[in-house]
Amino acid sequence: MGMLFRNATLADGRRRDVRVSGETVAAVGDDVDAREGERVVDATGKRLLPGMIDAHVHFREPGDSHKETWTTGSRSAAAGGVTTVVDQPNTSPPTVDGAAFDQKATLAAESLVDYGINGGVNGDWDPDSLFDRDCFALGEVFLADSTGNMGIEEPLFVNALAEADARDVTVTVHAEDASLFNISAQERDDADAWSAYRTARAEVAAVERACAVAAERDTQIHVAHTSTPEGIDAAEESGMTCEVTPHHMYLSRSDLRDLGTHGRMNPPLRREKRRQRVYDRVVDGTVDVVATDHAPHTAEEKDADIWDAPSGVPGVETALPLLLADARTGDLTYERVRNLTALNPAAVFDLPGKGRVAEGMDADLVLVDPSKTHPVRADRLHTSCDWTPFEGREAVFPELTLVRGTVVYERDDERPGGERERFADPVGENVRVRTAGAGGVTTVVDQPNTSPPTVDGHLPAPLPSVRRRPVAVV
Repeated sequence: MGMLFRNATLADGRRRDVRVSGETVAAVGDDVDAREGERVVDATGKRLLPGMIDAHVHFREPGDSHKETWTTGSRSAAAGGVTTVVDQPNTSPPTVDGAAFDQKATLAAESLVDYGINGGVNGDWDPDSLFDRDCFALGEVFLADSTGNMGIEEPLFVNALAEADARDVTVTVHAEDASLFNISAQERDDADAWSAYRTARAEVAAVERACAVAAERDTQIHVAHTSTPEGIDAAEESGMTCEVTPHHMYLSRSDLRDLGTHGRMNPPLRREKRRQRVYDRVVDGTVDVVATDHAPHTAEEKDADIWDAPSGVPGVETALPLLLADARTGDLTYERVRNLTALNPAAVFDLPGKGRVAEGMDADLVLVDPSKTHPVRADRLHTSCDWTPFEGREAVFPELTLVRGTVVYERDDERPGGERERFADPVGENVRVRTAGAGGVTTVVDQPNTSPPTVDGHLPAPLPSVRRRPVAVV
């Protein structure tokens, strides 16, 4: 059975009918006639957006299923309007060879949403067997230790760039320079000590160096979770792409009084003035992508000494709703939200069938009612992680989420997290397998911000925020 969204408001403000047939968007236009047996959804006054592509999650399997599983993480994603997730390699075992990739891929088959699986780099990595699999990208490559202890030195980073470049695989980088950490902060035991320890200077220097190393080799990198305006500017000036997380957009060191050790993350929270300057770059187009770095740990694990608490916060279910709340108030435009969460990630990571509401594209769609906000409540979220750093913040949650035409999440309740929510069975697929086709041919795919692009059923202005893009196995 197909679906017809009647009178939906798209990201650019135009009202259109949108037909879904099978796995794709079949029509975007005015007065599209309903077909027999087709489900018709009255979308008057509601926004129909492309589903979010979250290019940075940690679903913790294999190894730490008490924190998250592919089932719980993908359900949380669907309820938050995320239709594609990209899992990072610092699981147990780390995804650094073909066998570990296969183990994770078996677990990922339980995903409700589409997914990619990144390969990782450490001293034991096996690029030949790893790249023989359908890796989404290489990374995040850790230039300093974080969860999983996968930090590497520059010679191995250079080697990883060469191995990936030889196979046209994107490299994403966690950029911090441990030699610039503030050792004296280790004498403190307050929640702010972690931010004082992993300094802003350590990130900026690492971003600059990573971009320089890549540029020397005429190679692209994507800088993960940039938390400083200087780091963002360094990536932009080097022609690289970067992402920012919601926690670095909305939270600062001032919030640590309330968050305590739950606010420990890598890179850490910054001072309020830096946070505002990061947010400004999200607004003005300097930042390419918003990704969550969804890194769940239980409240019990986080309730520890600042030097013992694990790093990371959950966020896959709240990212798009928080951004939509800002669009509702005019702090962001809906088009900017679409670009940050869907169109740009699809361009940066070579997903030619995703990120747009247009004929022939995957029907990864999210329906929201901007007139209705709800406070973020941990007990209403669907992750295994039993807390959120955004408790009480107003957000615009989806009413309906589709992955390639299948309704994977729907709620009839007035509020999210109620009893009248419905989830589909797992339908997620590895996006690299889908894009490669039966032959698994490696190609470089031109993206929608070339001429002529098609977004939301028409031709928009070119996107200035996507610069020289990495290429990937597709």
